[in-house]
Amino acid sequence: MWTSCAAGHAHWGRHGAAGLLLARDGTALLQLRAGWAHQGGTWSIPGGALERGESPLEAALREAEEELGLSSDVVDVRGTFLAECGGWAYETVLAEPLGVVHTRDRAESDGHRWVPADDVDALPLHPAFRKAWDDPDGVIRAFVAGTSSAAA
Repeated sequence: MWTSCAAGHAHWGRHGAAGLLLARDGTALLQLRAGWAHQGGTWSIPGGALERGESPLEAALREAEEELGLSSDVVDVRGTFLAECGGWAYETVLAEPLGVVHTRDRAESDGHRWVPADDVDALPLHPAFRKAWDDPDGVIRAFVAGTSSAAA
């Protein structure tokens, strides 16, 4: 459900939203949003609105399972990145895989792939993910670039 923040911007998720950024070997697992979805045809991370009473971590893991069939059993959470706008928040859960990652395109996904950190800029990114990726503090970009095969 769409909602408006105190700054007058429209956001998806009355209680906020969250997504999962899974990274390994300097690559990020990104999904191509389905053509029929909001901002379809752009690349982002699996994510969506928080349900009432749900934590950002719970929402991010649920959305990753719904959209890519990703099991939470293979996710090692390393931190988060919070983007706030007028009292509304999107939390990106930063994680590395614990082992083999099995994914498949499900709801809202027309494709997915592991993208090297240096190649992310060249993709048509979802505007909100572009903003987070380009954040001046570089948290998300640095997280992806700093991952190694030791976690996989």
